[in-house]
Amino acid sequence: MDREAALAAFDAQVRRSTTADGSGARVEQVGQVQRYVAADVGGWSAVVWSDLDESTADAAIAEQVRYFAELGRTFEWKHYAYDRPVDLPGRLRAAGFEPEAEETLMLAEIADLSTDDPLPPGVRLVQVSDAPGIDLLVRVHEKVFGMDHAWLGQALRAQLADAPDSLAAVVALAGDEPVCAGRVEFHQGADFASLWGGGTLPRWRGRGIFRALVAHRARLAAERGSRYLLVDASAQSLPILERLGFVPLTTTTPYVRRQ
Repeated sequence: MDREAALAAFDAQVRRSTTADGSGARVEQVGQVQRYVAADVGGWSAVVWSDLDESTADAAIAEQVRYFAELGRTFEWKHYAYDRPVDLPGRLRAAGFEPEAEETLMLAEIADLSTDDPLPPGVRLVQVSDAPGIDLLVRVHEKVFGMDHAWLGQALRAQLADAPDSLAAVVALAGDEPVCAGRVEFHQGADFASLWGGGTLPRWRGRGIFRALVAHRARLAAERGSRYLLVDASAQSLPILERLGFVPLTTTTPYVRRQ
């Protein structure tokens, strides 16, 4: 894989081409900044792309801080290691942003991935297509990631109703207990699909459920004609994804500005 070419394609086709996803969110281009504004006050809002330099960065940061303050929104500046200017992280900190855990942007060619990893006995995958399924997915995310995900449930309800072809979500059940959940987003007009979630309850880890969920979503992406799978990998999932065939492209850090 030509990593530089793949990263350039990601930047052009995904970051700079963010579109409305059916969740009710707005995507707005303001100068050299693109932002995603969730429909719900408690939803995920972010600056998803910027093309700044030393002479424009501070004014652009201040403009976004003012905009989201007027909305009463906490928001994220999603910073990638190749973003400019080089001192953008320091400028964000000076403007009141707080960095959260660094993640690694990883990529795999779907043709190189297994799409048939088996589940352990007694575990099955259920496609999320209605409110009860969304509730199961949210329950897993809240247990695994330790924070309120009601905003995600609201966004998924809207997205599945208004743009059902833009994603697929799945929950792994052990009996009636949801033990792992994730989704795959399909980027319109792009070579990429992206994986989100995939968290597994602690006592169910190490049994292959995460791998099976990746394989299942890879198969769905292949059926939709996607060439690549993207994922923002935590330190915990990075070694697993590397063993599955994903390669690191760069790092990304969420800088959060709370209201």
